[in-house]
Amino acid sequence: MTYAAGIIGTGCYLPEKILTNQDLEKMVDTSDAWITERTGIRARHIAAPEQATSDLAYEASLRALADAQTQPEELDLIIVATETPDYKYPSTACLLQARLGAKKAACFDLSAGCSGFVYGLGIGSQSIVTGLYKKILIVGAETLSRITDWTDRNTCVLFGDGAGAAVLGQVEEGYGILSLDMGADGTGGRHLIQPGGGSRNPATHATVDAHDHTIHMDGQDVFKFAARKMPAACKKVLEKVGMTIDDIALLVPHQANMRIINNAISRLKIDRDKVWINIDKHGNMSAACIPVCLTEARQAGKLKKGDNVIMVAFGAGLTWAGALVKWAK
Repeated sequence: MTYAAGIIGTGCYLPEKILTNQDLEKMVDTSDAWITERTGIRARHIAAPEQATSDLAYEASLRALADAQTQPEELDLIIVATETPDYKYPSTACLLQARLGAKKAACFDLSAGCSGFVYGLGIGSQSIVTGLYKKILIVGAETLSRITDWTDRNTCVLFGDGAGAAVLGQVEEGYGILSLDMGADGTGGRHLIQPGGGSRNPATHATVDAHDHTIHMDGQDVFKFAARKMPAACKKVLEKVGMTIDDIALLVPHQANMRIINNAISRLKIDRDKVWINIDKHGNMSAACIPVCLTEARQAGKLKKGDNVIMVAFGAGLTWAGALVKWAK
């Protein structure tokens, strides 16, 4: 017997501190006009010194579980998509499990860059449609401020902290996740990388001094990749179920750069009012972007039962992922 898998609850959490473009003007050689024109970002949230990724994930998870009317003890699996875990091990998912009291849940972290939440959605949904699990918590959570080089004017303006979560469960036939497209091009891995701290370049005084434990990005190469893959993934998930872009009520793209989002809007020929955009307020929160968008869209009344929604992202790896969902809540 197979089951339909869908999102039955969402929640998000954003740290209280807000770092504006005007604040950055005092830190590096940049300007509000320069940042806004090139990225569309005006502000981003920054975690407090005592907050780690699991703390943000916990707050978002509580909201998602409440929305799904699900108790932590009902969870069968927890997946945390993050590039900024509390520790190399244990996984942030295990830390979250302990804090939630989700005693029977299996746990693991997922590393797919900004595509991580959609990757988690794809993996989790298969566990439900096969009957292996009934309730799964998918979290995208990041404290990117901890791996940002605040002296690099090209990258420090881009990233913010936050967390979003979704509870997956069994839904009515015909609803939930209708199609998926996930992929990667590892030959582009060098274009978006944190070069220090792994087995290739273990932490030393030299790697710390060289800022090798921060985000290194070839912006133009990543932009070209995203400009190709975001529209392509959207078209592929539509083709798999015989839909067109006119059937879509809401497009939720990864919030990396407004120019990338505008490119997708143009190539897909979708009405702008059907696209959820919050990059101006939050910046790029990596794996947290899409679940935060979903939560905000629902709160704004932009997402209702029966709506067809596309989520699409790209990220370090280089990876991409798209999901087409008929909203079930």
